[in-house]
Amino acid sequence: MSNKKSIQVSASIDAPLERVWEYWTSPSHIVNWNSPSDDWHTPKAENELEKGGRFVYRMEAKDGSVGFDFGGTYEEISEQEKLVYVLDDDRRATVTFKEKEGGVLVSESFEPEDQNSEEMQQQGWQAILDNFMKYVESN
Repeated sequence: MSNKKSIQVSASIDAPLERVWEYWTSPSHIVNWNSPSDDWHTPKAENELEKGGRFVYRMEAKDGSVGFDFGGTYEEISEQEKLVYVLDDDRRATVTFKEKEGGVLVSESFEPEDQNSEEMQQQGWQAILDNFMKYVESN
């Protein structure tokens, strides 16, 4: 991360590292968990998992009232350990995957944007991570 302020979220997931990594990086899984609440969804996800590769997740309200593309470019990929990327608005983010007894600790840190409160951003990213945890543990 750079010297800018960052927000952190994490979840302890009761699943093998291989599954956690696959579900985090595979578009066929991303569309099933990448939303902060039941009234949002991700109808389309693309992920080019390589340094310099791009990802784009289309996030939309299920009622069609609003939507946006969440995308960026990978700067660093350490298989089953770490992802570092720069979002399209130049904010940096890091995701780490650490094996521990009983599962995997997934931690994200990201630079906040200035449109929404930091508290709201932390809650939103945590809600998506919690949704990911539920999806992985139920499959």
